[in-house]
Amino acid sequence: MKRITFTIPIIFFITIICGCSEDRKEGNNTRLNGVEYSPEKDARIQQYNLEQQKKLAGNRTPCDTLALKEFILENYPKGNYLVNTDKTLSYSIPKPAVIYYKKDRSYIFGVIAKSREGERLIEPKNIVGYDQSFIDLDSTELGTAYFYLTLFRCQNGNFETVWESLIPSHGGFNNITLKHWNYKNFPFIEVNFHYGRGTGHINYNYFLIDGINSQPHLLMTYKGINFKRTIAKINDDEFPDYFEHLYYDLGDRIFSKDSVAFVWNVKDSIYVNSRNKRQTRPY
Repeated sequence: MKRITFTIPIIFFITIICGCSEDRKEGNNTRLNGVEYSPEKDARIQQYNLEQQKKLAGNRTPCDTLALKEFILENYPKGNYLVNTDKTLSYSIPKPAVIYYKKDRSYIFGVIAKSREGERLIEPKNIVGYDQSFIDLDSTELGTAYFYLTLFRCQNGNFETVWESLIPSHGGFNNITLKHWNYKNFPFIEVNFHYGRGTGHINYNYFLIDGINSQPHLLMTYKGINFKRTIAKINDDEFPDYFEHLYYDLGDRIFSKDSVAFVWNVKDSIYVNSRNKRQTRPY
């Protein structure tokens, strides 16, 4: 009887361990077989969603946003997406992050998010909005997004990619806006990101200095409770410069201390501190 008394708990314990091991194995397989780990499944879902949007669309044009989405789905690697802007209200519908160039509507600016090769696919909902600006601090496996400002051109209903320029951020996208720099009247694309860690925002400004078909010039600006960088004109060349504003942060109060000019060095393609030549910034 004693042998039976001790054997039953041992057998029961072994059964639990084996069962848990199988559950963990099945759980891992389920995770690895999910859509985020299967580019083919994700592509099928994207295609299905696109077809549903086509059915609900009203009057369409050869180069509309749905046609652009279809071009990206068919010609870009799997795990690449046309991003939506952040919602302005809780119940508003997100809009695709595209701008049709007013002077020539065959040119379309768009924000593309690409999944990092070798990782799980990103999910567009995980990279847009204020909460997603903390994604660099997230320890979960959400994948790594690479944003690109991309210029497309559509002729006779056919799209082509003119250029793409990296946006140095991984999450927190807000919106995209076409603006003009008053000093030289250069058009530029402002790509706005939330910056939750600093209670502010970051703008990546792409200046079309050499025309719309050439790679743009990137200048980053930002604004928060104790930091600010603004576009400026320090010398008389065609490139924008900026002021880095300095603040005293005493914990209970914050006030402006000074500002330092950074000037674009054409020869070295870098921004240089006007007071300390050894301090430089790439954008």
